Amino acid sequence: MTHSLVLMLAVAAASAVEMVEAITVVLAVAVTRGWRISLQGAAAALVALAIIVAVLGPTLLALVPIDALRLLVGTLLLIMGLQWLRKAIMRSSGFRSQRDEAAIFEYEQKTLGAMAKTEGFDAAGFTISFKGVFLEGFEVVMIVVSLGAAQDQLAIASIGAAIAAVIVASFGIVIAKPLARVPENMLKMSVAVMLATFGTFWVGEGAGVEWPS
Repeated sequence: MTHSLVLMLAVAAASAVEMVEAITVVLAVAVTRGWRISLQGAAAALVALAIIVAVLGPTLLALVPIDALRLLVGTLLLIMGLQWLRKAIMRSSGFRSQRDEAAIFEYEQKTLGAMAKTEGFDAAGFTISFKGVFLEGFEVVMIVVSLGAAQDQLAIASIGAAIAAVIVASFGIVIAKPLARVPENMLKMSVAVMLATFGTFWVGEGAGVEWPS
């Protein structure tokens, strides 16, 4: 029960980081081109991502031996966690600029506003909303599949991601603004530590290390 809860919270936190970035694009499309086309693009991306999880997760569990899977997953999580941690530290120390969701929102609005809006189906608005959600969500998929498959708890990992999606989307739709006040860098640093910790643990498990219980 405790392991499942930790897994769910870790996936939810990691997913929330990427979803804050995705909701900025969705809101920009909604404000500029309309809510209907923006939500259609976002929904299509979520369906595509759900299909990837449904196909990739069980396939890994069925075809890859558990020790090899844990070694592979642990390596991927460790690399991802260290990359996120590096970026977060560089932003905190001033060597890299902080991500400004408000500025990104304004830029997306201007870009979309400059595009001609055609009669009928708005392909430009749909594509940008779809791309924003799919690209940010694909990293979430990798986290869900990696953590879920390594612990044989794909459903629990998926629930964690779904919880994050509902919370972030609800805040975004209610305030209809980018979540600029979310301390994204601090959240990313915390999640990076968790991913690196999980990665180290699973690499050890896959290599036959017996951790103290």
